[in-house]
Amino acid sequence: MSTPINPVLETFLNPTPGRNYTIRIEVPEFTCLCPKTGQPDFATLLLEYIPDQYCVELKSLKLYVWSFRDEGAFHEAVTNRILDDLVRVSNPCYFRVTGRFNIRGGIQTTVICEYRKPGWMAPEPVALP
Repeated sequence: MSTPINPVLETFLNPTPGRNYTIRIEVPEFTCLCPKTGQPDFATLLLEYIPDQYCVELKSLKLYVWSFRDEGAFHEAVTNRILDDLVRVSNPCYFRVTGRFNIRGGIQTTVICEYRKPGWMAPEPVALP
């Protein structure tokens, strides 16, 4: 029996809301359909974010990602839509979505989109000896 696809993204309370820390999630099996040909497009999604009050719940993320399997979408549109949906539910300090789409017809596409909460400043990097 297969799991029904439920594209509702869920969140949970950030266990450490007073600290800037990065969460990285790799989704190596993203699939959508080419809106021109109907053929499947495969990609690896890299999600990187600094949460504020909420973190993205992973099982709901998995089901959300599966919901694109039968949907036609250009690489640029689907990557930006995923960012918009994740920002809408989690209201993070920072979010970056990278879509690395597999080679099709000799062309490999990478789409990177970002969101920064107004007024949020990234912490200074620490240079270790």
